[in-house]
Amino acid sequence: MWPRDRPTSPSTPRRSEPDVGLPLRDIVAAQQLPWDALAGRTLAVDGYNAVYQFLATIRQRDGQLFTDPEGRVTSHLMGVFYRTTSLLREGVLPLWVFDGRPPDRKAGTIRQRIVAKEKAEEQWQTALAAGDLETARRKAAQTSRLTRPMVEELIKLLAALGVPALQAPGEGEAQAAVMAASGAVWASASEDYDTLLFGAPRLVRGLAARGTGGGSPGAQLIDRGELLAALGIDGDELILIGILVGTDFNDGAKGYGPKKALKLVQEHLGFEATLARAGLDLAEGRDVAEIFRHPNTVDAGAPSFGPVDEDAVHKLLVEGHGFGEERVRAAIARARQRPRTSATPAEARGHQTLLETYGGPSE
Repeated sequence: MWPRDRPTSPSTPRRSEPDVGLPLRDIVAAQQLPWDALAGRTLAVDGYNAVYQFLATIRQRDGQLFTDPEGRVTSHLMGVFYRTTSLLREGVLPLWVFDGRPPDRKAGTIRQRIVAKEKAEEQWQTALAAGDLETARRKAAQTSRLTRPMVEELIKLLAALGVPALQAPGEGEAQAAVMAASGAVWASASEDYDTLLFGAPRLVRGLAARGTGGGSPGAQLIDRGELLAALGIDGDELILIGILVGTDFNDGAKGYGPKKALKLVQEHLGFEATLARAGLDLAEGRDVAEIFRHPNTVDAGAPSFGPVDEDAVHKLLVEGHGFGEERVRAAIARARQRPRTSATPAEARGHQTLLETYGGPSE
């Protein structure tokens, strides 16, 4: 059940999905971004990426997810509600983007994840039987599943908060990246570096670390243009690095990590010659590159925000799932406090309305 006296902000999350995203940390430099630098900016949040983190971390001591009196999971609602109201308090404007149908080439990755979850489930139960709660909680985090009804409920909650949510036709991170590239939002927010391959000009990582009271120093910003210049490559060559290392859509070349892949790509041999040198199938490489170059997305335009419908939030969380009424009202009150805005109107991409909604007329 939802414990009414539990802290409202989840701790810094761990990834719950096995082998998700490109392991590009060794070649990607990020700059620290204080929270006030994000005030007034709109971010397209990779919804599945964030919610899986909540499902991994917002759990009981033995690894069980939190549920309401009817036994329905509430960890996803807790995470999105408190994360969103906390961001709004800081003046950060989140557009939540959720996955649609995955590309056919992702089928193998999805099967691997299902197998990994089933194995983790067995290990969780074994650890519980042995009384090893530390291992049990760690393994339980790897069993997380996000269902369509859960996503629909999250979209309903966000609507009650006056915050837009978008169901992408394909990969959510691709939709977020395209919106950032078009200028509809300032940046894409995700823990996955794949977003850069989809063309996001700015990637904000570490958004999950934001805690009540500003306990974390800030997020990290990766500027794609600066990254490409520093590595001496172009956008297509960044995609090549991903293909060599391995993505959600291909296995990669044997023996190639990010540093070795970068070294090969920096020889500028060309797409086909690079794949041939690494021993990869050219047709497969072309197919994967096409997913990143022309992802399945929609022209959603700039997101619009509205006021909080407190009655609707109360009905969904307090009446519907047994959330503590005082905590819910306090979170809404925080979101309505005036944010400290550092972005200019142009940088905020015209989202004056939300700032007015949550704190009176903007300056």
